Amino acid sequence: MYDHDENGICIEMKGITKKYDAIPALNGIDMEIPCGARYSLIGPNGAGKSTTLKILVGLLKPDSGKVTVGGFDPVTNDAKRIIGYLPEDAYPYINLTLKENLEYIGAIRGVEDPKSRASELIQKLDLTPYRFTKVSQLSRGNRQKLSVALAIVHHPKVILLDEPLNYLDIPTQASVIKMLDELKATYLVSTHIMEIAEKLSRNVIIIGHGRVTWNGTMDDLRNMARNGERIEEVVARLMTDVA
Repeated sequence: MYDHDENGICIEMKGITKKYDAIPALNGIDMEIPCGARYSLIGPNGAGKSTTLKILVGLLKPDSGKVTVGGFDPVTNDAKRIIGYLPEDAYPYINLTLKENLEYIGAIRGVEDPKSRASELIQKLDLTPYRFTKVSQLSRGNRQKLSVALAIVHHPKVILLDEPLNYLDIPTQASVIKMLDELKATYLVSTHIMEIAEKLSRNVIIIGHGRVTWNGTMDDLRNMARNGERIEEVVARLMTDVA
């Protein structure tokens, strides 16, 4: 049984490797994320961020190493019940309305009252005018808001988000961030934009060339600044130092 103990480890990867056609994508990833923590996974395009999330959610199997989420192997039903996942290019059911998507996925995910939960998320994300609109007719921004809602409709304990603020304007970003802040969950956010990482998390894991190259807090990063460097410049320097 999953125990959301804030002193425990909710996401763990040990020695994870993954190759695509003999080309290494992950080269011995190690990470431990405590329950209740909020981490960002930072790295350049091609660093292995999306591959890491896909392994954590059970969509990809690592070539070697051990991974657990909430103490479970990600491919098990026990893990899937507690995980919420937003892929980078999420695509809800285009022939269903926004509301139908939320109710359908909520029912599949075992939500006690899918209609009520759908209405709650629609209201929180200012989607009421579009609730009867088919996904195929939604703007890219509203489709992204729906995708975020679908990732959390079942009250997941561990949330994995790949570029969650893509396509969202600043006011909408603020409403999504507020909603995520209200969740009592562990989450890992993959992004290559430091500003987004600062908004969504307190801790940072930097990866490059398929391995973890730095792990610490946002304050740690700020304290590493030299001669008035911005935090983005600190991160870029850390990436360069290990390249």
